[in-house]
Amino acid sequence: MNPPAYLRSHQDGVLLAVKLQPRASKNEIGEAAGSELKIRVTAPPVDSAANQALVDLLARTLNCPRSAMQLIRGQTSRHKTIQIHGMSVEAFMTAMAGSK
Repeated sequence: MNPPAYLRSHQDGVLLAVKLQPRASKNEIGEAAGSELKIRVTAPPVDSAANQALVDLLARTLNCPRSAMQLIRGQTSRHKTIQIHGMSVEAFMTAMAGSK
């Protein structure tokens, strides 16, 4: 199984490319938009609230601790890269399939 374009294997887990839409009507993980996974959160992009909402949503969806998530690129941008420590591509795909 080939991973989608937004997901890359890394030595310590996986790297997830995200396009974040803050101030959405609800928190949800959408479809792939090019080489990024589109995620919507209700939080505004103020004082890292949207970033925290993104990490919370991913942790709940993937059933992994928040401490396993690390925002490595895009602190103030809509285009972000998140490293998820200790997770394989297969485990990520299984968790995403189970959440839909």
